[in-house]
Amino acid sequence: MNRALSSTRSLSRRRLLGTALAAASGGILAGCSSSGVSGASGPSRETVRFLGPETPATFAPVIHGFEKAHPGVRVAYTAVPPAQLNDVLQLRLSAEDSAIDVYCVDQPRIPALSARGFLTDLTPVSERARAAVTEEQYEISSWNGTLRSLPVWTSTQYLFYNADLLKKAGVDVPSAGPAERWTWEKTLDAGRRAMKRAGCDYALVLEQTDAYYGLQPLVESLGGGSGITGRDMLTPAVTTDGWQRAMRWYGKLFADGLSPRGITSFQLSSLFTAGRAPFFVGGPWNLGSFATFKNLTWGTAPQPYFEGGRPVTPTDSWSWGINPYSSRQNLGLRFMEYATLTTAGSLATVAASPLIPSHRTAFEQYAAGLEKKATRSTGGVAAIMRYELEHTAVSRPRSIGYTQFETVLASAFSDIRNGSPVEARLTKASDELVRTWERLR
Repeated sequence: MNRALSSTRSLSRRRLLGTALAAASGGILAGCSSSGVSGASGPSRETVRFLGPETPATFAPVIHGFEKAHPGVRVAYTAVPPAQLNDVLQLRLSAEDSAIDVYCVDQPRIPALSARGFLTDLTPVSERARAAVTEEQYEISSWNGTLRSLPVWTSTQYLFYNADLLKKAGVDVPSAGPAERWTWEKTLDAGRRAMKRAGCDYALVLEQTDAYYGLQPLVESLGGGSGITGRDMLTPAVTTDGWQRAMRWYGKLFADGLSPRGITSFQLSSLFTAGRAPFFVGGPWNLGSFATFKNLTWGTAPQPYFEGGRPVTPTDSWSWGINPYSSRQNLGLRFMEYATLTTAGSLATVAASPLIPSHRTAFEQYAAGLEKKATRSTGGVAAIMRYELEHTAVSRPRSIGYTQFETVLASAFSDIRNGSPVEARLTKASDELVRTWERLR
Protein backbone atom coordinates (compact mmCIF):
# COMPACT_ATOMS: atom_id res chain seq x y z
CA MET A 1 0.00 0.00 0.00
CA ASN A 2 -0.07 0.80 0.18
CA ARG A 3 -0.60 0.66 -0.92
CA ALA A 4 -0.14 -0.27 -0.17
CA LEU A 5 -0.06 1.60 -0.80
CA SER A 6 1.62 1.50 -1.72
CA SER A 7 5.04 2.21 -2.98
CA THR A 8 3.36 3.92 -5.88
CA ARG A 9 1.59 6.69 -4.01
CA SER A 10 2.75 10.15 -5.08
CA LEU A 11 3.31 13.40 -3.30
CA SER A 12 0.69 15.05 -5.52
CA ARG A 13 -1.96 12.61 -4.40
CA ARG A 14 -1.09 13.18 -0.77
CA ARG A 15 -2.15 16.76 -1.26
CA LEU A 16 -5.56 15.54 -2.41
CA LEU A 17 -6.23 13.48 0.69
CA GLY A 18 -6.68 16.34 3.10
CA THR A 19 -7.63 15.46 6.63
CA ALA A 20 -11.24 14.32 6.17
CA LEU A 21 -10.67 11.16 8.20
CA ALA A 22 -8.08 12.58 10.57
CA ALA A 23 -10.45 12.49 13.53
CA ALA A 24 -11.37 8.88 12.86
CA SER A 25 -7.76 7.87 12.31
CA GLY A 26 -6.00 9.73 15.03
CA GLY A 27 -8.51 10.78 17.67
CA ILE A 28 -7.25 13.69 19.71
CA LEU A 29 -3.96 13.54 17.82
CA ALA A 30 -5.68 14.99 14.77
CA GLY A 31 -5.32 18.37 16.39
CA CYS A 32 -1.52 18.14 16.53
CA SER A 33 0.42 20.13 14.01
CA SER A 34 4.04 20.60 13.03
CA SER A 35 5.96 21.72 10.03
CA GLY A 36 7.10 18.12 9.64
CA VAL A 37 10.55 19.44 8.82
CA SER A 38 11.93 20.66 12.10
CA GLY A 39 11.08 22.00 15.48
CA ALA A 40 12.75 24.83 17.34
CA SER A 41 16.48 24.55 16.88
CA GLY A 42 19.33 25.39 19.18
CA PRO A 43 22.84 24.25 20.01
CA SER A 44 21.63 22.12 22.93
CA ARG A 45 19.20 20.05 20.86
CA GLU A 46 20.07 16.81 19.08
CA THR A 47 18.64 16.14 15.64
CA VAL A 48 17.24 13.01 14.00
CA ARG A 49 17.59 13.20 10.20
CA PHE A 50 14.62 11.42 8.63
CA LEU A 51 14.10 10.62 4.92
CA GLY A 52 10.84 9.46 3.35
CA PRO A 53 8.38 9.65 0.42
CA GLU A 54 5.50 11.47 2.12
CA THR A 55 4.69 15.18 2.28
CA PRO A 56 5.88 16.92 5.44
CA ALA A 57 2.22 17.32 6.49
CA THR A 58 1.82 13.52 6.73
CA PHE A 59 4.54 13.18 9.35
CA ALA A 60 3.94 16.50 11.11
CA PRO A 61 1.78 14.97 13.92
CA VAL A 62 4.22 12.18 14.78
CA ILE A 63 7.19 14.54 14.67
CA HIS A 64 5.33 17.00 16.89
CA GLY A 65 4.41 14.23 19.34
CA PHE A 66 7.94 12.89 19.53
CA GLU A 67 9.51 16.31 20.00
CA LYS A 68 7.01 17.14 22.74
CA ALA A 69 7.84 13.88 24.54
CA HIS A 70 11.59 14.43 24.04
CA PRO A 71 12.25 18.15 24.59
CA GLY A 72 15.95 17.83 23.86
CA VAL A 73 15.46 16.33 20.42
CA ARG A 74 14.20 17.65 17.07
CA VAL A 75 13.41 15.77 13.85
CA ALA A 76 14.54 17.14 10.49
CA TYR A 77 12.48 15.51 7.75
CA THR A 78 13.42 15.42 4.06
CA ALA A 79 10.75 14.41 1.53
CA VAL A 80 11.77 12.57 -1.65
CA PRO A 81 9.24 11.76 -4.41
CA PRO A 82 8.28 8.06 -4.16
CA ALA A 83 9.50 7.26 -7.67
CA GLN A 84 12.95 8.55 -6.72
CA LEU A 85 13.25 7.23 -3.17
CA ASN A 86 14.84 3.86 -3.92
CA ASP A 87 17.43 5.38 -6.25
CA VAL A 88 18.27 8.06 -3.69
CA LEU A 89 18.67 5.45 -0.94
CA GLN A 90 20.85 3.18 -3.09
CA LEU A 91 23.09 6.09 -4.04
CA ARG A 92 23.49 7.54 -0.58
CA LEU A 93 23.75 4.29 1.36
CA SER A 94 26.25 2.85 -1.14
CA ALA A 95 28.36 5.95 -0.46
CA GLU A 96 28.06 5.27 3.30
CA ASP A 97 26.36 8.63 3.73
CA SER A 98 25.98 9.37 7.44
CA ALA A 99 23.59 12.29 6.92
CA ILE A 100 20.52 9.99 7.15
CA ASP A 101 19.55 8.47 10.48
CA VAL A 102 16.07 6.99 9.83
CA TYR A 103 14.50 6.25 6.46
CA CYS A 104 11.28 4.80 5.08
CA VAL A 105 11.52 1.30 3.59
CA ASP A 106 9.07 -0.21 1.11
CA GLN A 107 8.51 -3.55 2.85
CA PRO A 108 9.27 -5.98 -0.03
CA ARG A 109 12.65 -4.25 -0.43
CA ILE A 110 13.76 -5.17 3.10
CA PRO A 111 15.53 -8.40 1.94
CA ALA A 112 17.64 -6.55 -0.65
CA LEU A 113 18.52 -3.69 1.68
CA SER A 114 19.38 -6.17 4.45
CA ALA A 115 21.54 -8.28 2.14
CA ARG A 116 23.53 -5.17 1.19
CA GLY A 117 24.03 -4.21 4.82
CA PHE A 118 21.90 -1.09 4.59
CA LEU A 119 19.60 -1.85 7.54
CA THR A 120 20.73 -2.00 11.17
CA ASP A 121 20.01 -5.08 13.28
CA LEU A 122 17.09 -4.25 15.59
CA THR A 123 17.27 -7.36 17.78
CA PRO A 124 17.39 -5.25 20.99
CA VAL A 125 13.77 -4.19 20.42
CA SER A 126 12.52 -7.37 18.74
CA GLU A 127 10.51 -8.64 21.71
CA ARG A 128 8.79 -5.28 22.16
CA ALA A 129 8.05 -5.21 18.44
CA ARG A 130 6.54 -8.72 18.47
CA ALA A 131 4.22 -7.69 21.27
CA ALA A 132 3.23 -4.37 19.66
CA VAL A 133 2.63 -5.13 15.98
CA THR A 134 0.85 -7.86 14.04
CA GLU A 135 2.76 -11.06 13.35
CA GLU A 136 2.56 -10.55 9.59
CA GLN A 137 3.99 -7.05 9.89
CA TYR A 138 6.78 -8.26 12.18
CA GLU A 139 7.80 -10.95 9.70
CA ILE A 140 7.66 -8.65 6.66
CA SER A 141 9.95 -6.23 8.52
CA SER A 142 12.53 -8.95 9.21
CA TRP A 143 15.03 -10.86 7.12
CA ASN A 144 16.63 -14.26 7.81
CA GLY A 145 15.16 -14.29 11.29
CA THR A 146 16.47 -10.85 12.27
CA LEU A 147 14.33 -7.76 12.74
CA ARG A 148 15.69 -5.14 10.34
CA SER A 149 13.01 -2.44 10.42
CA LEU A 150 9.93 -1.41 12.35
CA PRO A 151 6.55 -1.49 10.57
CA VAL A 152 4.53 1.71 10.48
CA TRP A 153 1.58 0.99 8.19
CA THR A 154 -0.20 -1.84 6.43
CA SER A 155 -2.75 -1.63 3.61
CA THR A 156 -5.70 -3.08 1.73
CA GLN A 157 -7.94 -2.12 -1.20
CA TYR A 158 -11.65 -1.57 -1.75
CA LEU A 159 -14.12 -1.69 -4.60
CA PHE A 160 -15.55 1.85 -4.65
CA TYR A 161 -18.83 2.26 -6.54
CA ASN A 162 -20.99 5.14 -7.76
CA ALA A 163 -24.47 4.38 -6.43
CA ASP A 164 -26.24 6.87 -8.70
CA LEU A 165 -24.72 5.43 -11.86
CA LEU A 166 -25.61 1.87 -10.84
CA LYS A 167 -29.17 2.89 -10.04
CA LYS A 168 -29.50 4.55 -13.43
CA ALA A 169 -28.18 1.36 -15.05
CA GLY A 170 -30.64 -0.79 -13.11
CA VAL A 171 -27.91 -2.53 -11.10
CA ASP A 172 -28.02 -3.21 -7.37
CA VAL A 173 -25.01 -1.88 -5.46
CA PRO A 174 -22.43 -4.40 -4.21
CA SER A 175 -22.75 -5.62 -0.63
CA ALA A 176 -20.18 -4.58 1.96
CA GLY A 177 -20.24 -8.12 3.36
CA PRO A 178 -17.18 -10.21 2.45
CA ALA A 179 -19.38 -13.31 2.16
CA GLU A 180 -21.24 -11.59 -0.69
CA ARG A 181 -18.12 -10.37 -2.46
CA TRP A 182 -18.62 -9.82 -6.19
CA THR A 183 -16.58 -11.57 -8.85
CA TRP A 184 -14.65 -9.65 -11.48
CA GLU A 185 -17.01 -11.13 -14.04
CA LYS A 186 -20.07 -9.74 -12.26
CA THR A 187 -18.35 -6.38 -11.77
CA LEU A 188 -17.54 -6.02 -15.46
CA ASP A 189 -21.04 -7.07 -16.45
CA ALA A 190 -22.46 -4.31 -14.23
CA GLY A 191 -19.88 -1.89 -15.59
CA ARG A 192 -20.86 -2.60 -19.17
CA ARG A 193 -24.50 -1.99 -18.31
CA ALA A 194 -23.52 1.34 -16.76
CA MET A 195 -21.66 2.28 -19.94
CA LYS A 196 -24.72 1.41 -22.03
CA ARG A 197 -27.53 2.71 -19.82
CA ALA A 198 -25.91 5.46 -17.72
CA GLY A 199 -23.57 6.88 -20.33
CA CYS A 200 -20.33 6.03 -18.53
CA ASP A 201 -17.08 6.16 -20.47
CA TYR A 202 -15.58 3.14 -18.75
CA ALA A 203 -16.71 0.07 -16.82
CA LEU A 204 -13.89 -0.24 -14.29
CA VAL A 205 -10.85 1.76 -13.21
CA LEU A 206 -7.90 0.13 -11.43
CA GLU A 207 -5.88 2.70 -9.52
CA GLN A 208 -2.68 0.65 -9.41
CA THR A 209 -2.29 0.41 -13.19
CA ASP A 210 0.86 -1.50 -14.18
CA ALA A 211 1.88 -1.85 -10.51
CA TYR A 212 2.61 -5.29 -9.08
CA TYR A 213 0.94 -4.30 -5.79
CA GLY A 214 -2.38 -3.85 -7.55
CA LEU A 215 -2.14 -6.69 -10.06
CA GLN A 216 -0.75 -9.46 -7.85
CA PRO A 217 -4.26 -10.23 -6.48
CA LEU A 218 -5.54 -10.92 -10.03
CA VAL A 219 -2.86 -13.55 -10.58
CA GLU A 220 -3.08 -15.04 -7.09
CA SER A 221 -6.87 -15.30 -7.33
CA LEU A 222 -6.40 -17.63 -10.32
CA GLY A 223 -3.71 -19.68 -8.56
CA GLY A 224 -0.84 -18.24 -10.55
CA GLY A 225 1.47 -17.70 -7.59
CA SER A 226 3.51 -14.63 -6.72
CA GLY A 227 5.80 -14.90 -9.75
CA ILE A 228 8.92 -15.81 -7.76
CA THR A 229 9.87 -19.29 -6.59
CA GLY A 230 12.92 -21.40 -5.67
CA ARG A 231 14.83 -21.93 -2.44
CA ASP A 232 16.64 -18.63 -2.90
CA MET A 233 13.53 -16.89 -4.30
CA LEU A 234 15.42 -15.98 -7.46
CA THR A 235 13.57 -18.14 -9.99
CA PRO A 236 10.89 -16.41 -12.06
CA ALA A 237 7.47 -18.05 -12.35
CA VAL A 238 5.49 -15.54 -14.40
CA THR A 239 4.41 -17.82 -17.26
CA THR A 240 2.09 -20.11 -15.28
CA ASP A 241 -1.49 -20.66 -16.39
CA GLY A 242 -2.76 -18.32 -13.69
CA TRP A 243 -0.43 -15.54 -14.81
CA GLN A 244 -1.46 -15.92 -18.44
CA ARG A 245 -5.18 -16.00 -17.68
CA ALA A 246 -5.00 -12.98 -15.39
CA MET A 247 -2.94 -10.98 -17.88
CA ARG A 248 -5.26 -11.86 -20.75
CA TRP A 249 -8.12 -10.49 -18.65
CA TYR A 250 -6.06 -7.40 -17.84
CA GLY A 251 -5.13 -6.72 -21.44
CA LYS A 252 -8.71 -7.22 -22.62
CA LEU A 253 -9.94 -4.55 -20.19
CA PHE A 254 -8.09 -1.94 -22.21
CA ALA A 255 -8.46 -3.53 -25.63
CA ASP A 256 -12.26 -3.52 -25.20
CA GLY A 257 -12.30 0.06 -23.91
CA LEU A 258 -13.57 -0.98 -20.47
CA SER A 259 -10.60 0.74 -18.80
CA PRO A 260 -8.74 3.85 -19.99
CA ARG A 261 -5.39 3.94 -21.72
CA GLY A 262 -3.08 6.93 -21.69
CA ILE A 263 -3.95 8.15 -18.19
CA THR A 264 -1.46 7.92 -15.32
CA SER A 265 -2.37 6.10 -12.13
CA PHE A 266 -2.48 9.30 -10.12
CA GLN A 267 -5.16 10.79 -12.38
CA LEU A 268 -7.44 7.77 -12.44
CA SER A 269 -9.44 8.55 -9.32
CA SER A 270 -10.69 11.72 -11.02
CA LEU A 271 -12.50 9.56 -13.60
CA PHE A 272 -14.46 7.97 -10.79
CA THR A 273 -15.24 11.21 -8.95
CA ALA A 274 -16.34 12.81 -12.24
CA GLY A 275 -18.88 10.03 -12.80
CA ARG A 276 -17.12 8.57 -15.82
CA ALA A 277 -16.85 5.06 -14.36
CA PRO A 278 -19.11 3.20 -11.91
CA PHE A 279 -16.31 1.21 -10.24
CA PHE A 280 -12.89 2.13 -8.91
CA VAL A 281 -10.47 -0.24 -7.13
CA GLY A 282 -8.14 1.62 -4.79
CA GLY A 283 -6.79 1.93 -1.28
CA PRO A 284 -8.02 3.65 1.90
CA TRP A 285 -5.99 6.76 1.08
CA ASN A 286 -8.86 7.66 -1.29
CA LEU A 287 -11.45 7.85 1.50
CA GLY A 288 -10.56 11.38 2.51
CA SER A 289 -10.58 12.85 -0.97
CA PHE A 290 -13.82 11.08 -2.00
CA ALA A 291 -15.54 12.47 1.10
CA THR A 292 -14.93 16.01 -0.12
CA PHE A 293 -17.18 15.51 -3.18
CA LYS A 294 -20.59 16.46 -1.82
CA ASN A 295 -22.50 15.50 -4.98
CA LEU A 296 -20.85 12.09 -5.31
CA THR A 297 -22.96 9.23 -3.95
CA TRP A 298 -20.47 6.45 -3.42
CA GLY A 299 -19.92 3.36 -1.34
CA THR A 300 -17.34 0.70 -0.53
CA ALA A 301 -17.35 -3.05 -1.02
CA PRO A 302 -14.73 -5.83 -0.84
CA GLN A 303 -12.33 -6.15 -3.76
CA PRO A 304 -13.64 -8.70 -6.30
CA TYR A 305 -12.13 -12.07 -7.20
CA PHE A 306 -12.33 -14.35 -10.23
CA GLU A 307 -15.14 -16.86 -10.52
CA GLY A 308 -13.70 -20.25 -9.59
CA GLY A 309 -10.73 -18.60 -7.91
CA ARG A 310 -10.18 -17.32 -4.38
CA PRO A 311 -10.44 -13.84 -2.87
CA VAL A 312 -7.01 -12.19 -2.63
CA THR A 313 -6.22 -8.63 -1.63
CA PRO A 314 -2.93 -6.71 -1.57
CA THR A 315 -1.22 -5.64 1.63
CA ASP A 316 2.10 -4.36 3.05
CA SER A 317 3.20 -0.76 3.16
CA TRP A 318 6.13 1.05 4.79
CA SER A 319 8.52 0.25 7.59
CA TRP A 320 11.27 2.49 8.97
CA GLY A 321 14.91 1.48 9.22
CA ILE A 322 18.13 2.85 10.67
CA ASN A 323 21.10 3.75 8.48
CA PRO A 324 24.09 1.66 9.67
CA TYR A 325 26.41 4.56 8.80
CA SER A 326 24.55 7.00 11.05
CA SER A 327 26.32 8.33 14.15
CA ARG A 328 22.92 8.87 15.81
CA GLN A 329 21.53 5.34 15.69
CA ASN A 330 20.33 5.34 19.32
CA LEU A 331 18.54 8.63 18.80
CA GLY A 332 17.00 7.39 15.57
CA LEU A 333 15.81 4.24 17.32
CA ARG A 334 14.07 6.32 19.98
CA PHE A 335 12.13 8.12 17.25
CA MET A 336 11.23 4.84 15.54
CA GLU A 337 10.12 3.26 18.82
CA TYR A 338 7.81 6.18 19.51
CA ALA A 339 6.24 6.03 16.03
CA THR A 340 5.83 2.26 15.82
CA LEU A 341 5.82 0.71 19.30
CA THR A 342 3.62 3.18 21.20
CA THR A 343 -0.09 3.65 20.67
CA ALA A 344 0.13 7.44 20.69
CA GLY A 345 2.98 7.53 18.21
CA SER A 346 1.37 5.02 15.87
CA LEU A 347 -1.90 6.95 15.84
CA ALA A 348 0.05 10.11 15.13
CA THR A 349 1.44 8.57 11.94
CA VAL A 350 -2.09 8.29 10.55
CA ALA A 351 -3.52 11.48 12.01
CA ALA A 352 -3.05 13.48 8.79
CA SER A 353 -3.76 10.75 6.26
CA PRO A 354 -6.16 7.75 6.32
CA LEU A 355 -3.62 4.94 6.31
CA ILE A 356 -3.72 1.75 8.43
CA PRO A 357 -1.40 1.51 11.47
CA SER A 358 0.55 -1.70 12.07
CA HIS A 359 0.45 -1.30 15.85
CA ARG A 360 -2.20 -3.63 17.30
CA THR A 361 -3.78 -1.28 19.83
CA ALA A 362 -3.56 1.71 17.51
CA PHE A 363 -5.25 -0.33 14.79
CA GLU A 364 -8.16 -1.18 17.09
CA GLN A 365 -8.63 2.47 18.02
CA TYR A 366 -8.27 3.52 14.38
CA ALA A 367 -10.88 0.97 13.23
CA ALA A 368 -13.22 1.90 16.07
CA GLY A 369 -12.92 5.54 15.03
CA LEU A 370 -13.85 4.66 11.46
CA GLU A 371 -16.88 2.73 12.67
CA LYS A 372 -17.98 5.52 15.01
CA LYS A 373 -17.75 8.20 12.34
CA ALA A 374 -18.99 6.05 9.45
CA THR A 375 -21.19 7.69 6.87
CA ARG A 376 -23.51 6.15 4.32
CA SER A 377 -20.51 5.90 2.00
CA THR A 378 -18.08 4.41 4.54
CA GLY A 379 -20.41 2.19 6.54
CA GLY A 380 -18.54 -1.03 5.82
CA VAL A 381 -14.99 0.30 5.58
CA ALA A 382 -13.71 -0.87 8.97
CA ALA A 383 -15.34 -4.32 8.77
CA ILE A 384 -13.96 -4.90 5.28
CA MET A 385 -10.52 -3.80 6.41
CA ARG A 386 -10.54 -6.15 9.38
CA TYR A 387 -11.70 -9.09 7.28
CA GLU A 388 -9.26 -8.59 4.43
CA LEU A 389 -6.22 -8.19 6.67
CA GLU A 390 -7.11 -11.38 8.50
CA HIS A 391 -8.34 -13.60 5.66
CA THR A 392 -7.48 -12.46 2.14
CA ALA A 393 -4.32 -10.34 2.35
CA VAL A 394 -1.28 -11.71 0.48
CA SER A 395 2.10 -10.01 0.86
CA ARG A 396 4.40 -9.33 -2.03
CA PRO A 397 7.16 -11.95 -2.40
CA ARG A 398 10.24 -11.85 -0.15
CA SER A 399 13.29 -11.81 -2.41
CA ILE A 400 16.57 -9.93 -2.63
CA GLY A 401 15.65 -9.52 -6.30
CA TYR A 402 12.29 -7.87 -5.69
CA THR A 403 13.35 -4.43 -6.90
CA GLN A 404 14.34 -5.80 -10.31
CA PHE A 405 11.23 -8.00 -10.35
CA GLU A 406 8.92 -5.05 -9.85
CA THR A 407 10.69 -2.99 -12.51
CA VAL A 408 10.64 -5.75 -15.14
CA LEU A 409 6.98 -6.55 -14.52
CA ALA A 410 5.89 -2.91 -14.61
CA SER A 411 7.21 -2.75 -18.15
CA ALA A 412 5.51 -6.03 -19.05
CA PHE A 413 2.18 -4.91 -17.58
CA SER A 414 2.35 -1.68 -19.54
CA ASP A 415 3.05 -3.51 -22.78
CA ILE A 416 0.20 -5.96 -22.18
CA ARG A 417 -2.15 -3.10 -21.39
CA ASN A 418 -1.17 -1.53 -24.69
CA GLY A 419 -1.75 -4.66 -26.76
CA SER A 420 1.32 -6.93 -26.54
CA PRO A 421 0.51 -10.67 -26.77
CA VAL A 422 0.41 -12.03 -23.24
CA GLU A 423 2.32 -15.30 -23.58
CA ALA A 424 5.20 -13.80 -25.54
CA ARG A 425 5.48 -10.77 -23.26
CA LEU A 426 5.51 -12.82 -20.07
CA THR A 427 8.15 -15.13 -21.57
CA LYS A 428 10.27 -12.10 -22.37
CA ALA A 429 9.89 -10.84 -18.80
CA SER A 430 10.87 -14.25 -17.44
CA ASP A 431 14.01 -14.36 -19.60
CA GLU A 432 14.95 -10.85 -18.51
CA LEU A 433 14.58 -11.79 -14.85
CA VAL A 434 16.78 -14.87 -15.30
CA ARG A 435 19.56 -12.69 -16.74
CA THR A 436 19.10 -9.94 -14.15
CA TRP A 437 19.02 -12.23 -11.14
CA GLU A 438 22.08 -14.20 -12.24
CA ARG A 439 24.18 -11.37 -10.85
CA LEU A 440 22.55 -11.77 -7.43
CA ARG A 441 23.25 -15.47 -6.96
